[in-house]
Formats: sequence, C-alpha cells, structure tokens
Amino acid sequence: MRCKFCEKPAFIKLHYPKMYLCPEHFTEYFERKIKRTIERYKLLKPDERVLVVVSGGKDSAVTAYVLKKLGYDIECLHINLGIGEYSEKSEEHAQKQCEALGVPLHIVRVKELLGHGIGEVRTRRPTCSYCGLTKRYIFNKFAYDNGFDAVATGHNLDDEASFIFSNMMHWNTQYLAKQGPLTPGEGKFVKKIKPLYELTEREVVAYALANGIEYHSEECPHAHGATTLEFKEVLNDMEEKRPGTKINFVKGYLRKKHIFEAELEEVELRECKICGMPSSGEVCSFCRFWRLEEPLDFRVKKINGKGR
Repeated sequence: MRCKFCEKPAFIKLHYPKMYLCPEHFTEYFERKIKRTIERYKLLKPDERVLVVVSGGKDSAVTAYVLKKLGYDIECLHINLGIGEYSEKSEEHAQKQCEALGVPLHIVRVKELLGHGIGEVRTRRPTCSYCGLTKRYIFNKFAYDNGFDAVATGHNLDDEASFIFSNMMHWNTQYLAKQGPLTPGEGKFVKKIKPLYELTEREVVAYALANGIEYHSEECPHAHGATTLEFKEVLNDMEEKRPGTKINFVKGYLRKKHIFEAELEEVELRECKICGMPSSGEVCSFCRFWRLEEPLDFRVKKINGKGR
C-alpha cells in the first residue's frame, strides 16, 4: 500500500482514522495530534518548565522526545524502583534516551532512599498500589522542590481507557472525578499533564520505530495479573471490531465527567507534620507507609550552574 499523501510505501495503517502513512507523514500526524492535545486541553504554556517522568519505556521516551522537539523546556526524572535487573535495565535506557536528547536526567533510587525496593516491603497492600503511591509522591515533591511548572507522564489512550473502564466497572466515583489529560496544580501539588492522551499504544510504538527511539520493552514483573491489563485486552478486542471505540469512549467520559465531579467529597487538606506536603490526615500516606521520621529533600544542588 501507498502513503495517502505522497505515494511512498506505507509504514503504518491507521485504523481510526483509516489511512496509510509513510514514516515522514506518520511522524507529522503524530506530532500534530500532540500539539492539538496540548492546545485543546490547555496543558502547557510556551515558557513553562516541564519535568518529564521517564521510565526507560516507550511512552515516556516518546513524550520527552516530542516535547523537546516542539521547543519546550524539559528535564527528566527517572525513579529506579529497586526491582533487580528490571530496574537496572530501565535506568540504563532512561540514561541513553536523555543523552540522545541532550536533556538533564535526575535519578531517584527508591532502595537507596527508603531502604527497600518495590516488592520488598512486608505489607498486605498490593505491590502496584504502594508503587503508584511512591512514584506519585516522589515526582510531585521533586517537581515542587525544584520549581517545575508541570510534570509530564507517558500515559496513552490505551492506559486512560482501561483505567476509566476499570473504575466504571467498580463505580469508583472518587477516581472517575479526577481523571483527564490535565490535573491542575494547587498549592504544593504541581500540575500534571498527559500529552499522549489521544494516541494509542500502537501509534506510540510506531512513532518510536519511525524515529529510532530505543526503549526498554520488558514488562514489570509485578504487573503480571494486573486487572488493568485484562481491561486493556477487552478494549483491544472491541477496537479491532469497531475502530475508534477507545477514543470515543474516553471523549464521552470527558463530556460526562461533571456527573462524577458532583459526587466528589471535599476533603480538607492540611500539611503533613513530617514532610509538609498536602495530607488529609496528620501524616500523609507516603510518610505513614514508609514510616518516615524526617522529610525527603529533592532539591538539586547546583555546581557551576549545572544541576547534580
């Protein structure tokens, strides 16, 4: 097949909208969608400093690559989760990606910082649950401590559709009230954005291939059996039968999101007595889980004008 715009051999067949594209026109299409997402949802202003959370995988690598290409002022943060060889390979890929882009990379190693890696803590809490808690706290506090205007993550359309689907199946209205491409900043909460919000995982993989972006493809060993993966499979089957299912589902949710927001319980936030970050109780869930007695300080020291 031939590219719709230039008659060169097709690199990819898009199912929605249905068309064949060569590498050059697919790259143009992909980057234009990110620009439109940023504009449509008012994710960023041109002069804002952005901290991109990079895992070493495809989604965050592509997010950093495109934001840099579009001219945004970015730096990257990698959180090494302390999961043996998996985390070592992830960090190596994150370093290579940032070196190729020529952007600063900051690394926080959970095991060095907190004494245990993810999966090593004795707890009844599911591993993915406290891993998520840990990552969210670290990237928000790192961004706050270092004066970033926004935190960008690599969540794509498949991630968002499966998360919404999962929470609708369980009627977790508190979560459904807060989802979307933009979480506004407030107080010590730094604004969070998802530039890949309207792009599928398949499109992200294709963009990485078309632009020579290397990434860590191994799945986290703790992700096996996660319910979100099961919901992704259901949505993939529906997408194959009816192209456009995922994007229409997510856009429909955004149109009706106000229904869930109306049920959102207002929680009065105070400062955690240990770290000073927002908390619904005397001690925040992060400090309570990790049994911290002193606050973590992520401020980057400057040596000769450069961060270290």
